[in-house]
Amino acid sequence: MTGTLVLAGTPIGDIADAPPRLVAELAGADVIAAEDTRRLRRLTQALDVQPSGRVVSYFEGNESARTPELVEALVGGARVLLVTDAGMPSVSDPGYRLVAAAVEKDIKVTAVPGPSAVLTALALSGLPVDRFCFEGFLPRKAGERLSRLREVEGERRTLVYFEAPHRLDDTLAAMAEVFGTQRRAAVCRELTKTYEEVKRGPLGELAAWAAEGVRGEITVVVEGAPEKTESLDADELVRRVRVREEAGERRKEAIAAVAADAGLPKREVFDAVVAAKNATRGTP
Repeated sequence: MTGTLVLAGTPIGDIADAPPRLVAELAGADVIAAEDTRRLRRLTQALDVQPSGRVVSYFEGNESARTPELVEALVGGARVLLVTDAGMPSVSDPGYRLVAAAVEKDIKVTAVPGPSAVLTALALSGLPVDRFCFEGFLPRKAGERLSRLREVEGERRTLVYFEAPHRLDDTLAAMAEVFGTQRRAAVCRELTKTYEEVKRGPLGELAAWAAEGVRGEITVVVEGAPEKTESLDADELVRRVRVREEAGERRKEAIAAVAADAGLPKREVFDAVVAAKNATRGTP
């Protein structure tokens, strides 16, 4: 008989959040595949459990090479436990390749539910949680980051992101540029840990706050795009932008304001302004 692959959620901060089944699985698994074996050692010591099985590393750098070895153990009947540094395997962490390979071999895959930074941040954000989408980490390069954000500029569901603390200010500034400075968001820092903090406010204000420097594990929750409140053609959008420009607003701010008022993505208003400008240039 083939074995079983067990995906186990680990605490994202407070060790007391470890589920009892995690202790049992750590003690009884034939093989434990850990993202960081040193962190696994600290976890087992904190939980006062002694693994009886073989411990191997399973992280981004060796995930492709080690997956066949683990699948072989599963085919041979082993119970393989997969744990990451924090949270649930496969969610922006190693695990997907092994799960896919196990499913392909018709191997049983189960899970030990545990703490989730995504769901914890959503619950604490104060933003709508009935519908949401998880976007993981944004690209490091500025241009690629902006492109990714523009893909979801009109997304109505609440958005959830992971981010490194040293990139948070750039990410929030990019979000404010694409989504608008007044879009509501929450920065959740060090969830379940001693210095847990949830900073809520408009993206523009959060970007200014993050510019001073932020530490810790970060999850960002962003309000979805507003529902379109008006049906406006391109000419009307351009007219409204022009009125604001004539009143002294910069074009960038005028476009953002018109888009927010109309419940439209900024890109749609921007494209209308550019098209009108090109049409004027082409007029004899």
